[in-house]
Amino acid sequence: MARITIDCTPAIHQSAGIGRLTREIVRALLQRESRHHFTLFCMGRAGPSAMAELARLAARSPRASVAVTPLNDRWLYRLWHRARLPLPVELFAGQSDLYHATDFVLPPVMPGRRTVLTVHDLTFERAPDAAPPQLLRFLKRVVPQSVRRAHHLIADSQATARDLITLYAVPPERITVIYSGVEARFHPLDRSAPGVAPDKRVWGDAPFVLTVGTLQPRKNHLTLVRAFAQVARQLPDLQLVIAGGKGWMYEAVTAEVARLNLAQRVRFIGFVDDAGLPDLYRAARVFAFPSLYEGFGLPPLEAMACGVPVVASNASSLPEVVGDAGLLVDPLDVDGLAQALTRAVADETWRAQAIARGLARARQFTWTRAAEQLLAVYNATLTV
Repeated sequence: MARITIDCTPAIHQSAGIGRLTREIVRALLQRESRHHFTLFCMGRAGPSAMAELARLAARSPRASVAVTPLNDRWLYRLWHRARLPLPVELFAGQSDLYHATDFVLPPVMPGRRTVLTVHDLTFERAPDAAPPQLLRFLKRVVPQSVRRAHHLIADSQATARDLITLYAVPPERITVIYSGVEARFHPLDRSAPGVAPDKRVWGDAPFVLTVGTLQPRKNHLTLVRAFAQVARQLPDLQLVIAGGKGWMYEAVTAEVARLNLAQRVRFIGFVDDAGLPDLYRAARVFAFPSLYEGFGLPPLEAMACGVPVVASNASSLPEVVGDAGLLVDPLDVDGLAQALTRAVADETWRAQAIARGLARARQFTWTRAAEQLLAVYNATLTV
């Protein structure tokens, strides 16, 4: 039996993105048979509901426990990476044989400890304009150091693995690609069941194109809005629904909507929590995801699992997720994106084929498989 500490800080402090990924893979991992003891470590206390979620995760296994330090990740990163104090993470998380850093940054560890580092993407290298300058400087300095120190790396996709090899000269044998899964609650609406209808309490009766993601340059909302402006002239009832919190440089998107006189056709509904996402996907006519760069791209996978046709970028990892189940377009080609959206909305023959292919594609991605791969990484790293 080995003692394994997993950094669950993003699972508790981040609702979307890396937070969701971390929650789901830890949940699936703790349902697997294993001889190891797992410590779920969190930097900084959160609200009661978030702390209850951490306790629920640990309760999934008799071999799991929780360790929480009052110091949040920002303070600890300042100590470790700005003041450069070599305080081993075991002082805060307890003793372990292996430490898994789940969010790009590997803290100092005791001598002889094995380490696994998850690198979700290298956006800050490939698309540096998509991050605030202060965060960009931090990542460019700390992530390469963490990559060099880690015994083994986990990448969310082959695209991220290639970036690690190309940009940081990481030997391929030090990297394992683990794809995200899709939860069972993401499934098509059974319209044959009595009284079943899409939940329209938020988004109304009009057909709409949906996109999900924090408003930031990398998500490429500007190109989507410009493409939608073309589609809207042909399909006067169609709307665009943008679900996501306000991130870096979000003002440019709202300004573009105003400039194109689309205020009545584009709806910003803010962040949608995990419980509300399946109904939102199911109500959409098409899901659009023209992101410039993704380490994986969970929203298109969830949309396909809900039986919604997908139009996505052909950049980075998204072809690995969507495959031949959707339409892949150049994320900077406004005309091409507009044509793809029009087809996805109006071509009923293609829609039926895309829905069937998407459902089959989504079934290939499971959290059970991801957890099995993660456990294999732990076992291999402990024995090297």
